[in-house]
Amino acid sequence: MKQNKKEEKAMQQKSKKDKFKLYKPKKKKSSEEDAAIQYLQAQYDKINPDAIKTFKDFPLSQKTLKGLKDNNYVTPTEIQRQAIGYALQGKDILGAAKTGSGKTLAFLIPILENLFCKKWTRLDGVGALVISPTRELAYQIYETLRKVGGLHDFSAGLIIGGQNLKFERKRMDQINILICTPGRLLQHMDENPLFDCSHLQILVLDEADRCLDMGFETTMNAIIENLPQERQTLLFSATQTKSVKDLARLSLSFPTYVAPHEQAETVTPESLQQSYIVCEIDEKIGILWSFIRNHLKQKVLVFMATCKQVKYTYDLFCKLRPGVSLLALYGTLHQEKRERIYNEFCRKSNVVLFATDLASRGLDFPHVNWVIQMDCPEDVETYIHRAGRTARGVFGKGEGLLMLLPHEEKIVEDLKKSKIPINKIAVDPSKVVAPQRKIEGLLSDNTELKQTAQRAFVSYVKSIFLMKNKEIFNVHLLDTDAYARSLGLIVPPRIRFLHKNLKGYNPPKKESDNAENEDVLDKLKTKAENDAGTDQSSDEEEKPIPQEKKNKKLTKELPKFDFHNDADSEEDEFLQVKKANVDVKPPIEEEEQNITKKKKKPLTKAAVAKKLLKKKIKVNTQVKFTEDGEAIEDEKKDVKSDLAKQFINEDVGGIDIEKAKEVLKEEDKYDKIRFREKVKAKHKEQKRKLKNKKKEEAEEQDDFGSQSESDGPDLSWLPDPDKIYGKKDSGSEKEDQSHTEDNSDSEEEKYHRPLKHKLVESKGIPQDSVAPRKKKKLKDISGSLSIQEAEALAMRLLQSQ
Repeated sequence: MKQNKKEEKAMQQKSKKDKFKLYKPKKKKSSEEDAAIQYLQAQYDKINPDAIKTFKDFPLSQKTLKGLKDNNYVTPTEIQRQAIGYALQGKDILGAAKTGSGKTLAFLIPILENLFCKKWTRLDGVGALVISPTRELAYQIYETLRKVGGLHDFSAGLIIGGQNLKFERKRMDQINILICTPGRLLQHMDENPLFDCSHLQILVLDEADRCLDMGFETTMNAIIENLPQERQTLLFSATQTKSVKDLARLSLSFPTYVAPHEQAETVTPESLQQSYIVCEIDEKIGILWSFIRNHLKQKVLVFMATCKQVKYTYDLFCKLRPGVSLLALYGTLHQEKRERIYNEFCRKSNVVLFATDLASRGLDFPHVNWVIQMDCPEDVETYIHRAGRTARGVFGKGEGLLMLLPHEEKIVEDLKKSKIPINKIAVDPSKVVAPQRKIEGLLSDNTELKQTAQRAFVSYVKSIFLMKNKEIFNVHLLDTDAYARSLGLIVPPRIRFLHKNLKGYNPPKKESDNAENEDVLDKLKTKAENDAGTDQSSDEEEKPIPQEKKNKKLTKELPKFDFHNDADSEEDEFLQVKKANVDVKPPIEEEEQNITKKKKKPLTKAAVAKKLLKKKIKVNTQVKFTEDGEAIEDEKKDVKSDLAKQFINEDVGGIDIEKAKEVLKEEDKYDKIRFREKVKAKHKEQKRKLKNKKKEEAEEQDDFGSQSESDGPDLSWLPDPDKIYGKKDSGSEKEDQSHTEDNSDSEEEKYHRPLKHKLVESKGIPQDSVAPRKKKKLKDISGSLSIQEAEALAMRLLQSQ
């Protein structure tokens, strides 16, 4: 037991010693770091860019050197040799170098070293701020920072649009190195109370000329106002700005300009082979299609002017199936999709990427073989950045192709003046295969694709219209009909914005030397009109003029008044003004009417469709049924011939017109048979209806003959046989039979007899007065005739009359 207690005491003493030892090395480490930092800072002033061959020659911390070595960064480029030394010394830098020359490391290494020497921690807040114009470039910078500075204890954050804002807000006070885009940064400055950049040490603008451009001017001015003035500022770009206005905005007083390639023969990389072709606007898609078909095992990047063009070309080529994987990168895509497309294009070796100028700035795509500029770039700087996506690095090679219209060839002179070697080449027409029929077939079959084609057409024309350089970009020289046909549109869409601008467009009037002669002619015209008006006034005085006509005349005659040609002012001709610029304003009522007319915008079909989509109203659908009453799901699939069924089941992009003709011929045979059967059925139906009508008429006639006593003729006008012949019981039954037999009279008697009876009754003459005439005729033969025969005879006599 005693031994165990002794052992426990010994263990406790050892643990106390170990704890004490563990605490002491921290002091040693901190002291070693301080000594290393002092040594490094002392070496900053001794940096000689010409003597540096590897990154080890720079006075850098061990963590940074190890991070560079792990990622195979051994020898620095020219911009890195010159810029890193000045940045470590704390100077402001304007860095300009060719595309793919390693500008990202030229500002990331000084950021890491500056914060390391100042022992920056998470509690100190934002120490470095890197602003880039695009999200993809910010993402790329963030990835390189993670690789190189992964061993440091700093926290880094990527803040770009399209990400979760709430997630970013909670962590803004813990970030040391912030990589962001201007819009999202300004949003955090305005809305997030945790964001504090009052202790900022370094500000970096990558692609500085684009960040300070007109598009980001207001945003950047607001950001710079919130930053402290005592800071180090680094600007990097392939086309660096030198304007005093931009430098003054950033509070740069004496920046060092680092441009190792300024004295070089070319602005673009030497390993980049550049060429251009001149073609018509309707040949572009055909050339691009045949180019992709002939370069299936290469990595191609295609630049276009607008997002809608990229979307349409991508959708169209996906359905045409060129035999290589296709990607599209443009601004309106969701952020996650943009990142996925960027990573996929970097990873693949045989792929085609359609992109806007979003992908032209700073993005480092590995091993790009071709860069095709399908639309003319806005200026020389845009061309340099686009072409710089290939031939990157020391050993990188690539080729660039520029497609120009005949009136856009003037830009080649500007390119050559800016030290860009570009050669003209011709396209072999035998190798160009334009899938025009397939495109038209796809658009006719797919309404969504047709709508995207229409939007692409309008957006391209609008981009040309908004360009600043009107010598190169002229909308009126574009063959819009041919361009619409090349996109697969038979009828070109209406360009509303262009029509509106042309209405208000007044061409500039040239100043003529004969201005005085024109003024004299105008005066003579007004005099002639006044003389004619005085002659006609005598005739028109008698006629009253309505007020509406008077008002119209006033509005027309107001601008023609000449106040210096009156008869009273002839004596004072030396004071007469030869030309007076008098602007006579129209009446106020007309102006108000014009304003009300302008306010009313025409309701287009597209606007109505958008409203319906927002309200989520389901459009009425038409359901067709067969003769048996079964609903037809797809009208196209209700075919009879075997050839048509095979044609529908085939999944081929577009329509084979020749095969479609054969299918139509086969279906026409069945349609004719169906039509004949329908005609026969109609004839049978008509015959059946006629027979039914005849039967109904015959039945009506039979029914009329066998009517009851109530339906028969009125025989009340006849004389009472009991009064004439006396009452006979035996004859009463026979009388009833006789009445039923005589009811089959004609229609004329039926309508004629009652009228006589009514006339007799209306005059008040009794029926007995009429009876004796008939009695005299019947008395002679009364003995020989029976009662029935006598009644029949009386009826015949009446008919004869």
